[in-house]
Amino acid sequence: MGEILIAGLASLLISIFLGPKYIEYLRAREFGQQIREEGPAEHHMKAGTPTMGGLVIFTAIGVPYLILSDRDAASMAVFGTALACAAIGFADDWLKIVKARSLGLSARTKLSLQALIAIGLWLVARETVGLGDTLQFRIFDGEVDLGAFYVVLIFLVLAGATNGVNLTDGLDGLAAGCGAIVLLSYTAIAFITGGQDGLSITEQDGLSLLGACLVGASVGFLWFNSFPAAIFMGDTGSLGLGGAIAGLAVMTKSEVLLIVIGGIFVIEALSVAAQVIAFRLFRRRVLLMAPIHHHFELLGWSETKIIVRFWITAAICSAIGFTLYQQSIGA
Repeated sequence: MGEILIAGLASLLISIFLGPKYIEYLRAREFGQQIREEGPAEHHMKAGTPTMGGLVIFTAIGVPYLILSDRDAASMAVFGTALACAAIGFADDWLKIVKARSLGLSARTKLSLQALIAIGLWLVARETVGLGDTLQFRIFDGEVDLGAFYVVLIFLVLAGATNGVNLTDGLDGLAAGCGAIVLLSYTAIAFITGGQDGLSITEQDGLSLLGACLVGASVGFLWFNSFPAAIFMGDTGSLGLGGAIAGLAVMTKSEVLLIVIGGIFVIEALSVAAQVIAFRLFRRRVLLMAPIHHHFELLGWSETKIIVRFWITAAICSAIGFTLYQQSIGA
């Protein structure tokens, strides 16, 4: 337990320590965020704010994790998944900066790369960690053996989590705060998972330690990302954190429960889907603007009010999800 707390605190302090110099470096090279033209008018003032803060987050995660952990297969698979997704995000951020526009990699390219990452995560989970291809519902007592189709589920979880966090990253500190809350829930879940579903005590400790590093780095990044943000995490951070959440869900056999634990990300993603479907079918919009946090902005809510209320919603969803998981394993 002590090592887990030390790892989380180390990640937090590294994130806070690296932040100022990194922000100064990005400003000197004019590596700033491009704002989409159709976004809320107030957001155009944020154009040029340094981005790619995900590099700080994952440096802060990687150093204590690699030093303090036993580098077991389960946690290394989650860490590798997060880094691979962060690399996709970095390429996306870099293209936006080089081309000076708000569009980077195509959706098809991102999904193709995520499919490869999902296959890798599936192989490690099945062949190295020894997890089965069963889908456990957790919300109620029951499971289904998916066989080879389990890799499809992992892809859907990975794509859903990464895009959910990415869509949430539209207000200062919103994605980092919500991500920290969800990751804290998964850190607790990993801590009580030992001996369940094929995970060893070593793998349980490794996942808990990695989760603590993810939480610490996200909270440390909030020091600079909170309103008004001095830096954005960019797709490097949002896709990376989404990949970590997906990896933790797979390793703890809580893929279905992720819908509850990451409820805030589900709400954001569904708001976009509802807007697109309604417009294509009926030429009408159900929201003033999607994702839903922009809808509340246009209703006149202040940015800080939206952020705090979304954090509260994320905490409620995560608490319910953790409780359901705990009951499912009879802890």
